[in-house]
Amino acid sequence: MTEQRDVRAGRLLVATPELRDPNFIDTVVLLIEVNDDGALGVVLNRPSPVPVAEVLHPWATSVADPDVLFQGGPVSKDSAIAVALLVDSDDPPLGFRPVVGRLGLLDLDTPVELVDGTLSRLRIFAGYAGWGAAQLQGEVDEGSWYVVDGEPYDSFLDDVSSMWAAVLRRQPGELAFHATRPPDPELN
Repeated sequence: MTEQRDVRAGRLLVATPELRDPNFIDTVVLLIEVNDDGALGVVLNRPSPVPVAEVLHPWATSVADPDVLFQGGPVSKDSAIAVALLVDSDDPPLGFRPVVGRLGLLDLDTPVELVDGTLSRLRIFAGYAGWGAAQLQGEVDEGSWYVVDGEPYDSFLDDVSSMWAAVLRRQPGELAFHATRPPDPELN
């Protein structure tokens, strides 16, 4: 098991019940970049009602179901970030930047025809979550986030309504118990 405070690209942040920021309540965030300047990630479990076809028509048939934009976070909501899973890690398309294993980011300026057949899954996020230098580690240390290993398909689930609990449930030990904890334990 990887250390639960090890913040790095490819890991998931799972909001703890103590995190009350409305942008992140009950969220699961995929970290896509972590360095000395800060961290960047996308919220995996907030689909929007906006179909990809309405804003990025060329990619409409390439995205995983549901074929909507996902709300990636509160920063730069008018920008798009594409998270992709390769069919073969030895055959990345032009415009692909690896994050971990076969999972990476895809430049949406890449012509769709150059990507056909190379991606197993694709999801597009409007906006992202960002933290300054040491800010995210501070939030982890204060108990706002659980930091856990991700699975390649976490970013592409059809139904994300129970993702928060499902990610916690598969964790070893005491962390799995948090999946069934009521939102406000005092009301129990």
